[in-house]
Amino acid sequence: MISNSNKLQIFNFYQSPIGKKIITSVTGIGLILFVAIHLSGNLSFFISPDVYNQLAYFINRYNISLNIIELILLGFFVVHTVLGIAIQINKYQARPIGYNQYQSIGQPSKQSLSSRTMILTGLVLGGFLIFHLLNFKFGTYYPTVINGVPMRDLSRLVREKFEQPTYTFGYTGVMILLGLHLRHGIWSALQSLGLMHSRFSAFFYSLALVIAVLIVIGFIVLPLAIYWHLV
Repeated sequence: MISNSNKLQIFNFYQSPIGKKIITSVTGIGLILFVAIHLSGNLSFFISPDVYNQLAYFINRYNISLNIIELILLGFFVVHTVLGIAIQINKYQARPIGYNQYQSIGQPSKQSLSSRTMILTGLVLGGFLIFHLLNFKFGTYYPTVINGVPMRDLSRLVREKFEQPTYTFGYTGVMILLGLHLRHGIWSALQSLGLMHSRFSAFFYSLALVIAVLIVIGFIVLPLAIYWHLV
């Protein structure tokens, strides 16, 4: 059982600026790992629609474990969002009148479009996530049978959605915003957690950009390939 003093320490840590940044970083890294796993699942469509369906079927077979993972991810998402907004509000209260011109002051400060739009891209991604779940996880259930096993034909739903220009190019735009969010978020998380030496700051800053670009390309290549009938 957690004592009252420990509860107070946890609460104070949660309330402190450093605590908020650390918790936001940990939850952010957890969400990035999920994004990477989700991306690998999407790319299985290029092997074949059947492989894509079988992977989705395999994942959904473990309902209890899947539900637990989804609850953890939901918790990460809510905490990450709430603390991200709180950090932004604190910054605004500390500097209510913004500068007319932004510029980096060098290491370790890294002012950029991605860093200045974190709250905006985060809110858009949150809204998109709800929309995306409604369209896919809770979308139309098309049945199919593969190797004698009945399962959901999720590939049909994916193809159906990404043959629509509005969904395809809207999705592409949101993935670009995801890249912007990750571009600053990855580097900032590593910095907040003290996982990089200052002499390697420039390297990790560039690495964050490379990872963000690769993730964006990975997510948009499938919808564009479907839309242009390349797969």
